[in-house]
Amino acid sequence: MRGILTISACALLASASFAQQDPQYTQYMFDRLSVNSGVAGTSGNICATVLLRQQWSGFDGAPKTGLINVHGPISKINSGVGMSIYFDKLGQENTTVARLHYAYHIKPGGGVGTLGIGIYGGLTSRALGNDWIAVDPVSDDTAIPDNGTSASGFDLGAGIYYTTPKLWVGISSTQLPETELVEVSIKNRRHYYAQAGYDWQLKNPKFMVQPSLLLKSDATSTQIDLSALFMYDKMIWLGVGYRTEDAISPIIGYQMQMGKTKNGMLRIGYSYDVTTSELKNYSSGSHEIMLNYCFKIVKPKVIEIYGHPRFL
Repeated sequence: MRGILTISACALLASASFAQQDPQYTQYMFDRLSVNSGVAGTSGNICATVLLRQQWSGFDGAPKTGLINVHGPISKINSGVGMSIYFDKLGQENTTVARLHYAYHIKPGGGVGTLGIGIYGGLTSRALGNDWIAVDPVSDDTAIPDNGTSASGFDLGAGIYYTTPKLWVGISSTQLPETELVEVSIKNRRHYYAQAGYDWQLKNPKFMVQPSLLLKSDATSTQIDLSALFMYDKMIWLGVGYRTEDAISPIIGYQMQMGKTKNGMLRIGYSYDVTTSELKNYSSGSHEIMLNYCFKIVKPKVIEIYGHPRFL
């Protein structure tokens, strides 16, 4: 019967997900904004990113997640703004989160790097469906709704992010208020993040290695993502990622310049998680697709013509 809730299934999901409520992505290096508002506009480009993830494929009720990010600079006030929306479905739980980001930009020491100090405000909505059957010993649990229910609450987060043409590093926190959604018996947990990456140019100018890491914690459990992408000719990348106690992930991607003036960049990537946790006996892995487009608005040069009465 579809939707049967058992203690063993709940325990298995809880152990694999590390109790974290924010969604996770293997291609996190292309999604720095949703967990750190300081990222907004620091690249100087207008960027849009879409991430689609099917986690633990083959597992009934496994997570399905979608994310949309858009952000860009406001140079006149040394700032950046952005928006993140993600949708997450896990069994009978559906989550929708919307966040509006703002970052103030500083050039430390007048150098080439940019420091973004950011904050976001948003809304978290969680809904529980009614397409399940609770069996003993949880059949009398009042936290399991008979007819489905939903609740929404305020969300707030902050972050600091520093980037140069080769390096990026940031620390941040999400769900700071730890809002309690009484109707669905869920309390949002505060999450902490540290992220970093580096573009290591090899002697051959066509080859580059891009190592990166993401540390995430809810103060009770901690998980680390480590990745390395091998870029060829600034066009194709192959790589691998490792998530502690969860998965090993091959990654592949392609990018190309777009637009008449070649000031836009389109990227598409795919990753496949080979599950290493207890779920490996039930899941055939996780699939993730990334689509990213960044461009810069360049003002056309104004050609001035000077006239003088002595010359035609």
